[in-house]
Amino acid sequence: MHNASPRASAPVAFAAPPGAGPDPVTITAGQFITCTLDAAEYGIDIMAVREIRGWAATTAIPHAPPWIRGVINLRGIIVPILDLRARFGMPLTVPTQMHVVVIIQTGTRTAGLLVDAVSDIVSVAPEEIRPVPEIGASVPERLLCGLVPLERGMVALVSLESLLTFDEEALAASADASALHS
Repeated sequence: MHNASPRASAPVAFAAPPGAGPDPVTITAGQFITCTLDAAEYGIDIMAVREIRGWAATTAIPHAPPWIRGVINLRGIIVPILDLRARFGMPLTVPTQMHVVVIIQTGTRTAGLLVDAVSDIVSVAPEEIRPVPEIGASVPERLLCGLVPLERGMVALVSLESLLTFDEEALAASADASALHS
């Protein structure tokens, strides 16, 4: 685990890739829960995480994009479950009892993120966060808000606001990418 000295989180601003939403993107340094998709590690702001649960079957929603696995009833709240792998344009996850769902909340939106596993909690200082390079893959790029190089490898920080913004262009591009991998 990478630990920084305890201090108040400071926002860091990076220019977002063209068409990626509001500019600049503000990343708050602090603690992130890391989760894995295959061999890649992704960081989720710990302040947005409400709970971590084992995979459970969902109720499908007609005409939903392929990366929305369905919904669950979480203590009276209907929560959409997003397949993070598919949202990033990779093949759909074939969930097993080993997979977990990270329940997040940003503003008034609550969602679950289906991931392979939760692996660690890392503390990140503002100067450690690097911008995501533009590589021409607009949807996956805009879903990340920074990269953190660690000794064990790179952790990609997930932009939860972008992840939960379902505009028509993002829905179409993500559906196309998922169809290519299925």
